[in-house]
Amino acid sequence: MTGRFTIFFLMFIFCFSLYSQNIDIDIDIDIDIDVRKSAFIDRLVESGDYDRAYLDLMMDQIEIKQTILDAISRPAERVLTWNDYRNIFVTEQRVNEGLTFFDEHKILLKEVTDTYGVPIEIILSILGVETYFGNRMGSYRVIDALGTLAFAYPPRANFFATELEQYLSLINNEGIDFNETLGSYAGAMGAGQFIPSSYNAYAVDGDGDGVRDLWSSWPDIFSSIANYFEKNGWNEGGIIAIKLDRDLSVWTDQEHSNTVNLNYTISDIRALGYITPAEYPGNMSVTLLHLDGPNGKEYWAGLENFRAITRYNISVLYGMAIYELSEIYRSQVY
Repeated sequence: MTGRFTIFFLMFIFCFSLYSQNIDIDIDIDIDIDVRKSAFIDRLVESGDYDRAYLDLMMDQIEIKQTILDAISRPAERVLTWNDYRNIFVTEQRVNEGLTFFDEHKILLKEVTDTYGVPIEIILSILGVETYFGNRMGSYRVIDALGTLAFAYPPRANFFATELEQYLSLINNEGIDFNETLGSYAGAMGAGQFIPSSYNAYAVDGDGDGVRDLWSSWPDIFSSIANYFEKNGWNEGGIIAIKLDRDLSVWTDQEHSNTVNLNYTISDIRALGYITPAEYPGNMSVTLLHLDGPNGKEYWAGLENFRAITRYNISVLYGMAIYELSEIYRSQVY
């Protein structure tokens, strides 16, 4: 997960569905941060992977930030429609910046696509939406973001404690300087905004220098994004989404909740009155989407590759933004 739109607002949009609990949290109110830190240290020492003195030193470096708690607990001012979201992320400026970026890196992007089977337009779209092609990667020390949320944000404390442990592994194994490393308020890092567990699992040393650098090495960044998609269900050559027409003799406007999960089949949605290409097999899994677009209601089916995109960020609107941007890029980079 900004022109400085700002990065805090954009990252909030990216992460809201995953992190936000609509809870106001103030530092030191009903939260014993030192007790939580001690429990974290004890658990890691008992695992045998860390020395207590080292962990004590690292935990002392963490600054608990009220601004991070404010950012993650602040409720959205309003629910964004697809049209709202589209107007933020699918813009002429972002398209043009992406095409300029492509011109600068086309040879390397082609090599990565040939290796992983993930198309150039998807890598461009992820970088464009997440950090405006590496220009806005966050302003919080990652150790402060993760420490604040692990020790002072009870709704997701366990999740962020795990991410903090993953980050300590990165510090030890990748040579990351925790004093200098910046990211989002939720601890996402680099041009592709990987959280530490994703960094450990999917980051790739694309330039062969022995370091997985997701801030300044484009071979590493492109390869890592592509590797993430390859490992999370990307189907090379597959369709992402299709816009649906309706057979009004069958279709009725029923209550519907959008989801990233592929909980329908093509046969299911045909039975509901949606028209799909005849060549699509009836047992193909899809998600059915009702979206408020610029010209009124739109009906879409998201396929396997749509689900792969939303594993990067669990949001229907995020998936649609990446899809639409990628279609624009695809029409101009080949």
